[in-house]
Amino acid sequence: MKKLIFAFAILFSVLHSAQSQDSVSAKKIYVKANVLFLPIGILNAGVEYQLKDKITLQGDVFISPWKSFAGKYMQIYMLGFDARYYFKEAFKHWYVGANISGARFIMQKYNYWSDGPTQYTPESPVYNKADLYQDGFSFMLGATVGYQFQLNDRWNMDLYIGGGTSQGFYKGYHKELGIRYDDASRKWNRSGEWIPYRGGIMIGYKL
Repeated sequence: MKKLIFAFAILFSVLHSAQSQDSVSAKKIYVKANVLFLPIGILNAGVEYQLKDKITLQGDVFISPWKSFAGKYMQIYMLGFDARYYFKEAFKHWYVGANISGARFIMQKYNYWSDGPTQYTPESPVYNKADLYQDGFSFMLGATVGYQFQLNDRWNMDLYIGGGTSQGFYKGYHKELGIRYDDASRKWNRSGEWIPYRGGIMIGYKL
């Protein structure tokens, strides 16, 4: 984790020094929405603001309000920020970025989607994995890579994907029984993993 934070510090330093002499005559700002998630009732929207000729800052929200989606718990509320560096100029073509995000969730982790016996400890009761879910929050730190197409003077398309380390704090519950399947004496369980946690196709409109 310390190595990752150090790498991000170096990235921000490089971005700053590379653009220290840049000037922007008219800074641009785009409002955006992810068209990949809208058809299934999930909102992922953001604002991308130009800081320098090749550097932007994007803030976005991800809201999945589903108490149940295809039988799975999927309530996720996420806020994230990207610092992006474009190789050509802001809002055009390839870019890389550093991301930090936070999320609140009531969901079933992907490894609990299918049926099968599971025990928290050898002394714990045996439950069906598909009957269990997690309630908690997480912090994410990672990188983003993407490509933007200019559709016309006002509109653009942003294809991107990002991932990194996710540090989660949660309590595990049984759907039907309403009891914790994990150690109820512990305030929080903790899990850390490397996962993709952002991505899609955003359509942006220049203000």
